[in-house]
Amino acid sequence: MLDKLDWVHPRFEELGVLLSDPAVVADQEKWRALMREHSQLEPLNQAVLAYGRMLAQREEAEAMLSDPDMGAMAGEELAELAEAIPRKEREIQLLLLPKDPNAERSVVMEVRGGAGGEEAALFGAMLMRMYTRYAERRGWRVELLDANMTELGGVKEAVFSILGEGAYSRLRYESGVHRVQRVPVTESNGKRQTSTATVAVLPEAEEVDVRIDPGDLRVDVYRASGHGGQYINKTDSAVRITHLPTGLVVTCQDEKSQLKNREKAMRVLRARLYEKLQGEKDEAYAADRRAQVGTGDRSERIRTYNFNEGRVTDHRLGKSIYTIDAFVDGDMDEIIDALIFSDQQRQLRRMNMRDE
Repeated sequence: MLDKLDWVHPRFEELGVLLSDPAVVADQEKWRALMREHSQLEPLNQAVLAYGRMLAQREEAEAMLSDPDMGAMAGEELAELAEAIPRKEREIQLLLLPKDPNAERSVVMEVRGGAGGEEAALFGAMLMRMYTRYAERRGWRVELLDANMTELGGVKEAVFSILGEGAYSRLRYESGVHRVQRVPVTESNGKRQTSTATVAVLPEAEEVDVRIDPGDLRVDVYRASGHGGQYINKTDSAVRITHLPTGLVVTCQDEKSQLKNREKAMRVLRARLYEKLQGEKDEAYAADRRAQVGTGDRSERIRTYNFNEGRVTDHRLGKSIYTIDAFVDGDMDEIIDALIFSDQQRQLRRMNMRDE
């Protein structure tokens, strides 16, 4: 394994030299790119160096096995190395997996009530609160971009951003159809109902990622409305932006300021266009959001929240946990960690198949 990694340390050292070169420092774009590569390579470099030391220690210990004075100690060291070396090999394999270029980005999340009427909208509101609580636990910031609520506080559609380093790497697995099984507050005869909501997770894009020609936009302003259609202010502060080349439409009415609503709408539009561009570059990427979140039909789901049994089941993992109250209060790491591990295992299998 080590001979395939003999490029790592020389490249890491080379990057250190380049980053202190005045000519490179003067070219900020190049300097940032090299700094990013240096940061990403550092944990792999440390792991490879540690792995080399372990192999050298094993060789020394094997040479001392026949020594009457040192043999017992060498045997103990070999036993420890027999466990430590495979762990380090796995760590290196994980570090060699292709890095998602969006992993460290913030996200734009979209939650929509699916099948189930008012109960589906109330479920959508529960999901939105769950992600908000999860973000708070991780020290991320949540910003509402747009929401269409029902009289009972349900979410017909909500768009919000979660701002924090690595948000996309952990929340990307939430895209899809979520299903709830419970007795709705709207149900008078105590009958259990199954409803759905859809979630889309988009990496937040910067202006440099997506260049939008102002001539490609149609911007309409209108009076914002609240629950049940009543007007919540007397000015045309709500904004609808249509991207004419793609037909994408984004609305925002959360702020009283038309300018702020326009800024928020542009953030959502950039995220959607960035997702579309990524999809065109890589067919495996979920470019079509309908493919990402499904139709909202009850038979489609990535996760079921069964309140009668106190159970959350992630159908991709075939895993259930029985702490539903804590989970919907944002204690989601057990499932998210398992999804990340499963994805890593899948990538490792694919990488090993290519190496065979």
